[in-house]
Amino acid sequence: MAATIASVGSSYDRQSELKAFDQTKTDVKGLVDAGIRKILPIFFHPRDTTPKISTTVFKIPVIDLQSTHRASMEEMIREASANLGIFQVVNHGIPMSVMDEAAQRVRRFHEQDDEVKKGFYTRDLSSTLAYNNNYDMYSSPALNWRDTFFSFRAPSPPPPEESPEICRDI
Repeated sequence: MAATIASVGSSYDRQSELKAFDQTKTDVKGLVDAGIRKILPIFFHPRDTTPKISTTVFKIPVIDLQSTHRASMEEMIREASANLGIFQVVNHGIPMSVMDEAAQRVRRFHEQDDEVKKGFYTRDLSSTLAYNNNYDMYSSPALNWRDTFFSFRAPSPPPPEESPEICRDI
């Protein structure tokens, strides 16, 4: 199915469209499953806020947890968190099979019936478990074409029975 971009008319009410999208609690996958043929304007970046393509090349820092230089490792984490917002952790002791299974479970979460997923839909940023689209939906200039399921596991993970059954034991 080829998607096209919907045009935005002068009577476009962004807040109403955001609210209607949010109330479906089915997010991007719900649009695709419904057979959407045009990309909704809530996903458009206004011309004056369109992100500029940068030619800056950056390297994602790699944090080796088997390093004997703890102070250096802590500084790399601090710097990456403050300046880049991302880093890769290696030698953490989690088997690749467990990481692959976790990714598969999250994929299965998104493939579940909408009614099951809606039970985890929230915009409450203090929730330890959440399924939603963009946490900043009502303040960002454009939505990202993605759905998110996240779970804060530290310092206090949610009780297992609160986790989605499909993800519970991984």
